Amino acid sequence: MHKIPVTVITGFLGAGKTTLLRHLLQNNQGRRIAVIVNEFGEVGIDGDLLRSCQVCDDEGTENSNIIELTNGCLCCTVQEEFYPTMQELLTRKDDIDSIVIETSGLALPKPLIQAFKWQEIRNHATVDSVITIVDADALAKGTLVGDLKALEAQRVNDPSLDHETPIEELFEDQLACADLVLLTKTDLLNDDDLTEVKNWLEKELRTGIKVIPCHQGEINSDVLLGFNSAVEDDLFNRPSHHDTEEDHDHDDEIESKELFIENSVNPQELLAQLRTLVEKFEIYRIKGFVNVTDKPMRMVLQGVGDRFETFFDRFWKPEEKRGTKLVIIGRNLRDFPDFI
Repeated sequence: MHKIPVTVITGFLGAGKTTLLRHLLQNNQGRRIAVIVNEFGEVGIDGDLLRSCQVCDDEGTENSNIIELTNGCLCCTVQEEFYPTMQELLTRKDDIDSIVIETSGLALPKPLIQAFKWQEIRNHATVDSVITIVDADALAKGTLVGDLKALEAQRVNDPSLDHETPIEELFEDQLACADLVLLTKTDLLNDDDLTEVKNWLEKELRTGIKVIPCHQGEINSDVLLGFNSAVEDDLFNRPSHHDTEEDHDHDDEIESKELFIENSVNPQELLAQLRTLVEKFEIYRIKGFVNVTDKPMRMVLQGVGDRFETFFDRFWKPEEKRGTKLVIIGRNLRDFPDFI
């Protein structure tokens, strides 16, 4: 019986998962791809970005369907969110060549993959591969796992080390489950730092797992699809920190806040305000759309730490209410302002 191949895209916040998906959909080589987006926060930023990729419209097209799961971490809502969504997709399996799942930056990969052992899903779909996206610039600066040299020295000297933060454990679990690692933002590193990052990653990965630089999500779809790994049957070889736990808890202090600015804004003034907030609060990720004064196009804004990227993705639609919508993801945001 033909099974639909499913590719799971995982990686830390801001690593470039949505950028990769946009490029895949724009260069699908005729494949009919369904995408499940696990959005963190109630404003559907990632789903809207994908629908504006010039391949997909708001209702989907012949080659793609975008489904957003907005009720939190996908690995924590497998039964409530993922299972019924997959059941619905599988009723249309004759019209789908492959499924791509973009997990949130906080999702563990294995609980999701284990769902593919459920009989109702197993008979019709298989996990083709897990692709882990790694921000090379952040990793080189120690943003995710601390200083690379110091961490490596600690592990060599103390193999029983067991006091990593939850985010570090998550990062290690994503690496342990990977069939391929894509290294993004490599253009921000010099050759020596890039070599150090790649060498460190290769030591953390299972034998044979490749680390490939990927600029702006631009990679041939044949590299991403068609692994035939049947990951759900290979979980024993992909150990994680949570294998002995029935459930897992994320840091309850990590949360998202939404900002909406009705009036048009000056992007430089907005960026200055956001940088001030980044200095004051522990913010991991900022993403959204900006209504720029005297511009007919919508501007996409994405920020990791104090580094921001902006670009115009499409014209505002005549029936669309213009406004600036941002999602801020971080820790201890209780006192974060409702407007700026």
